[in-house]
Amino acid sequence: MVNVSDISKRLLAFRKYSFKKRVFSDTSIGLFSSKNQSCSCEGYASTFQNVPKNEQEDLRRRRFEEYRQYRVRRQADMEPLVLAASNSPLQYPIHGFILAPLQKSIIPGLALHAQERERYEVSLSVMNGVLSVEDVMNGAHVDGQGQSNLTISSTSLIKLNHLLSRVTYTSTVYRVKAKDMVHFSFEDHEAIFPIKISRPSVPFLFDPGNDINSQVTITTKTFLRYRELNVLIDSIRKFYPKIKIIIADDSITTEKVPGKNIEHYIMPPGQGWFAGRNLALSQVDTKYFLWVDDDYVFSNSTKIEKFVEIMEKVPELDVVGGSVGNNQFYFGLKYEEGNEEEGGCIRRMYNRKHQSVPGFNGCYFVDGVVNYFMARTEAVRRVGFDPFLKRVGHTEFFIDGLGQLLIASCKGLSVGHQSKKRQAKYNRFRFPGQLEKRNKTAHHYFKNHLKCIKF
Repeated sequence: MVNVSDISKRLLAFRKYSFKKRVFSDTSIGLFSSKNQSCSCEGYASTFQNVPKNEQEDLRRRRFEEYRQYRVRRQADMEPLVLAASNSPLQYPIHGFILAPLQKSIIPGLALHAQERERYEVSLSVMNGVLSVEDVMNGAHVDGQGQSNLTISSTSLIKLNHLLSRVTYTSTVYRVKAKDMVHFSFEDHEAIFPIKISRPSVPFLFDPGNDINSQVTITTKTFLRYRELNVLIDSIRKFYPKIKIIIADDSITTEKVPGKNIEHYIMPPGQGWFAGRNLALSQVDTKYFLWVDDDYVFSNSTKIEKFVEIMEKVPELDVVGGSVGNNQFYFGLKYEEGNEEEGGCIRRMYNRKHQSVPGFNGCYFVDGVVNYFMARTEAVRRVGFDPFLKRVGHTEFFIDGLGQLLIASCKGLSVGHQSKKRQAKYNRFRFPGQLEKRNKTAHHYFKNHLKCIKF
């Protein structure tokens, strides 16, 4: 058997520290941390420079505290690095042991494989629960029943393994999602393995019905463009006469939008682009929604059924983008978390794709798509649209969904774009000034914990 090295013995003293930092490793290998280096901002726009100087210190303090709380909330989702030692005599579950909070369960798979000895002794310890052995037999010795540290010993390896097969863990801290780490040791050998504590979630299912009208809702946001909106509606009704259309409208002076199966929601004037998206999405009761701008136009090549076909065959997909005219816009996002004090760096890279979607020629996994896409209602609701973004915002939704949404861009899914006609009143609101641009960049500093950004 292999004894731990000197460095491993020194690292044993770091156990409590590793739990506090949520960084774990088998002690015969070492400790690792993936969040300790600053990212480079060369060629990027600094988010902090757009914060007024008299507000910087207080904003930095508030951001630090909010980020600390954010890290606490998502600890259960953070996967610790656990490395298995070579030639270990310890057998244990490395993945898949899950139980509900405040519940008790036998830890599966515990065993010791060792050469003959006069006596065998193993120890187990946890932080957020207690350990016990059920039905302790004669000739075995168990210390720490119902406590966080448990020692089991026996002169018989067979009896010891029988006891290990009945070791239970009881969760004692209520959280909806959490983790505990079990330290399992024998002589100079130690293994660490996770226990996932999770309250089961109730499924949220949408009845897809029997046709496209019960599967998909078309959503849009409008502002001072009723002529274009009516052209869009007429084109939709030509190909999909019964499909529901939801319109969020924050125009200064509103007009009626007639037609069957149209839900027209009037907002306070000028509430903005993403607030309107949230409103429209909140009223969708179908499995999917198709997002369109109010100046698009459906044609013979606009086939909503193709979107549904892809998403039904690839259930992991959350968003599928098409093309507006000949513009199949998509992009990738390069994100470096940086360190806790400065924040991260993010960059949008045009025409970057990850790999092909299996079974669909011309479909690629990406990080963001054109403003014409179909999405799973329940998945996008979890991310939402930031109402701070009133006039310009598109990439920001995909930044918020990074790591949460699986996105693809596919050829052959197109919609037309109406010819642009200048409207002086609309344009005054459509294009942001320099102050709004600076405020938007500063918003990324706090909200996304970013040091710098590049679009």
